[in-house]
Amino acid sequence: MDSSEALSDAVLAIAAEHAVEPVLQKLVEAARVLAGARYAAIGVPDGEGGFAQFITAGMSDELIASLGELPRTHGLLGAMLESDAAQRTTDIREDPRFRGWWPRAHPSMSSFLGVPIIARGAVAGAFYLTDKLGAAAFSDDDQALIETFAAHAALAIDNARLHERSRELSIVEERNRLARELHDAVTQKLFGVVLAAESGAALLERDLGAAGAQLELVRELAGEAMDELRSVIVHLRPPAIEAEGLAATLAKHVDLLRRSQRRAIELVVEGDCVVSQRIETDVFRIAQEALHNALRHSGAERIALSLSCDGDRVELCVVDDGAGFDVGAARSRRLGLTTMTERARAIGAELELDSAPGAGTTVRLVVSA
Repeated sequence: MDSSEALSDAVLAIAAEHAVEPVLQKLVEAARVLAGARYAAIGVPDGEGGFAQFITAGMSDELIASLGELPRTHGLLGAMLESDAAQRTTDIREDPRFRGWWPRAHPSMSSFLGVPIIARGAVAGAFYLTDKLGAAAFSDDDQALIETFAAHAALAIDNARLHERSRELSIVEERNRLARELHDAVTQKLFGVVLAAESGAALLERDLGAAGAQLELVRELAGEAMDELRSVIVHLRPPAIEAEGLAATLAKHVDLLRRSQRRAIELVVEGDCVVSQRIETDVFRIAQEALHNALRHSGAERIALSLSCDGDRVELCVVDDGAGFDVGAARSRRLGLTTMTERARAIGAELELDSAPGAGTTVRLVVSA
């Protein structure tokens, strides 16, 4: 494959993304391949001397974690953000702008190619490429190819930001609509509950019959309020899913449960779990309900949640070693099990519930992303 075909393929792959972070990750991985570099990074400045985002390719997760906090925009890193000109050298350590040190775990690097990303007439970020594979330095052709790619990168980043802002506005509008529905449909009924309860309490010593009627009214109003609230909640996407996706939202929820319930809950995520909006809310709600059941009913010492993504196959599994139960008898009595089943059916998923008294419980969901 020649360089023009490789460039075309990279641009097409990135065009399918609409969120900034995945776009940046694909950009830096594509730049590394296009230039034939051992390491690559893309940096987006925060305007305060640091990077808002600094994403690398060619390094392991363990190595990235060992490097600590994001670098500052100084030296050659900063120089790329101050000019629209590319920078190239055979040894980064001999450049006068090199600060002379790296973090202890930082790999040694020599040849360097830096290309700014220009958007709307200003430097919006930069590609940083080091250690040309199979040669002592990056070539004129490498530089020309990455400069062309940087123009596409600017458009991709702009489009992703516009898409995210549009989505954020949609979320705000939807939340405002839900707030109005909650106020109109639920708040008024709850206000009626309070008034009826106060009336019932005042009548207890004078007229038990009238007090009983007021308490019956409390029951009816509370039931109506619960029904209204369920009808609103069933359409509400967890805010974290909109911003961060399924895997990150599950991780936050598990962390919250660990702290609030003071229970050990294992979490394992395998694969690149970028799940479509068509299914992610229902998958999250099923996980949420399964965890709730395990914490509330099982008496388990061990609870484990796993999310595995392989191609378009997504598998969610919640396992506990608790008391277990008779699945056939419980389905007709436990609303949570019915809700999970209905959610799975709605997204065309397979839901397996394996449990028996004294044998723990496993909830497994398999669905195409």
